[in-house]
Amino acid sequence: MPTHTMRAVRLHEHGGPDVLRYEEVPFPEPGPGEVLVRVHAVGVNPPDWYLRDGMSNLPPETRPKFDLPVIPGTDLSGVVEAVAADVDGFSVGDEVFGLLRFPSFDGSAYAEYVAARASDLALKPAGIDHVHAAGAPMAGLTAWQFLIELGHDHPSPFQAARHRPVPLGADTTVLINGAAGGVGHFALQLAKWKGAHVIAVASGAHESFLRKLGADEFIDYTRSRPEELVHDVDVVLDAVGGPGSRRLLRTLKRGGSQFPVFFGEFDEEETARLGVTVTGTQVRSNGAQLGELARLLDAGTVRVAIDSTFALADARAAHERAARGHIQGKIVLTVV
Repeated sequence: MPTHTMRAVRLHEHGGPDVLRYEEVPFPEPGPGEVLVRVHAVGVNPPDWYLRDGMSNLPPETRPKFDLPVIPGTDLSGVVEAVAADVDGFSVGDEVFGLLRFPSFDGSAYAEYVAARASDLALKPAGIDHVHAAGAPMAGLTAWQFLIELGHDHPSPFQAARHRPVPLGADTTVLINGAAGGVGHFALQLAKWKGAHVIAVASGAHESFLRKLGADEFIDYTRSRPEELVHDVDVVLDAVGGPGSRRLLRTLKRGGSQFPVFFGEFDEEETARLGVTVTGTQVRSNGAQLGELARLLDAGTVRVAIDSTFALADARAAHERAARGHIQGKIVLTVV
């Protein structure tokens, strides 16, 4: 095992994908409550490119603090190489996966080795490989905390009220906007697991994919506007967000709820007039919830779709792929 340096991707400045540098960096040392993980695969997520470009898309007051140079990345799957003396539940040789230290930005997952908090990790499902496991943590936990169980008491930086998932069952209808992406395809499967009727919104190229995941109805947003076709929905999970999110309020029945994964722009008078609520949260690392998701992944109840894979050294190409959009599932970096 290396003792001094390793290879990792770092940012020394903010900018486009070209600022990602693959280089030699100091080897991490696990502290109390941590394990050392030899990384096999890394999930690529929107916060990775938010960090890369300096968080320019977030309101200044919500931007986390960090120093350059920084190793991006939060999602990993790998093998435990060492365990701190105070850690129970993990042993050298265990295959693990996790969302590291989020919502801070010091996960440092774009690397050959990572010192990870044991509480952020779960045993990797035996039935899937490291690539698929690395694609699950952030997207899967986001869908879980929005739809199934919040699992923490931390306030969202985007709202004062605590987010409360809506109980899902056979008598509920869920519309998922951006259903083919990372969060969206997990949300679809979790809603179906709970027995809900699911309407998936994405571009037409993804229809077959989403129907195979269990979508009951499909809307091609390039051809139709969901708010003109759908009404009396119980829950809208909007994995796209932004200024266009508020138009989806019109699909909800009175008493319904809209969950924007990325904050949108809403008018309190409009939501009051429609009799609906808008609520969200910020995903947080949670090894226990990830363990629950792992059981669903192992059973094949939920699966991870992989859009594309790139070697760690080709992180720039992975970010360029993300920038082109229309992602089906997850982008993953592989570490040899």
